[in-house]
Amino acid sequence: MGCRDVHAATVLSFLCGIASVAGLFAGTLLPNWRKLRLITFNRNEKNLTVYTGLWVKCARYDGSSDCLMYDTTWYSSVDQLDLRVLQFALPLSILIAMGALLLCLIGMCNTAFRSSVPNIKLAKCLVNSAGCHLVAGLLFFLAGTVSLSPSIWVFFYNTHLNRKFEPVFTFDYAVYVTIASAGGLFMTSLLLCIWYCACKSLPSPFWQPLYSHPPSMHTYSQPYSARSRLSAIEIDIPVVSHNT
Repeated sequence: MGCRDVHAATVLSFLCGIASVAGLFAGTLLPNWRKLRLITFNRNEKNLTVYTGLWVKCARYDGSSDCLMYDTTWYSSVDQLDLRVLQFALPLSILIAMGALLLCLIGMCNTAFRSSVPNIKLAKCLVNSAGCHLVAGLLFFLAGTVSLSPSIWVFFYNTHLNRKFEPVFTFDYAVYVTIASAGGLFMTSLLLCIWYCACKSLPSPFWQPLYSHPPSMHTYSQPYSARSRLSAIEIDIPVVSHNT
């Protein structure tokens, strides 16, 4: 059965998960979540754009690549609710996704390097490869949900800010990077779940491993002692009486 081996579906899902986590890291660190463009009508001055991230804030003149003002304490004084939520949601999503990657790696390594002959002494330490992939897929789905929901909220909150103040707020490309990374997490989860459902026989228990023990498994079990076998046999002992 090919599903017992490490093949394209599990490797592709693992690589997709790594790329998605890298994208979440980039989206978390980029200072390009929201732009505040301040336009001046004075010909002697340049327009100013304030780039707002989750942790820092940078103000630049048009045509300049240097920050006129670089606020590294912005993370502690964020006054925009959507960015404050993202400060907690994205690191949490990264931690969940990294845990899913670890489970996926454990499952693949166990499948690739496990012995074909079961060892009865290590029966309690065996890793369920199928279970690792299944739980990893569920964790990827959870990580994608945690990162996608507040990222989409940025669009609506940006509209709220423009209505409340002036139409000077626009969202930047870090939003798209995070949404694409969340989509990659959903794709990874879908690949793992499809692999599990395609390889798992329907009548079998939900958490049982994909592989089954060979018919000669009983030969590896420790035999009963002679005393334990005789303990279930009824022995009639005749009673001899002496007549006087």
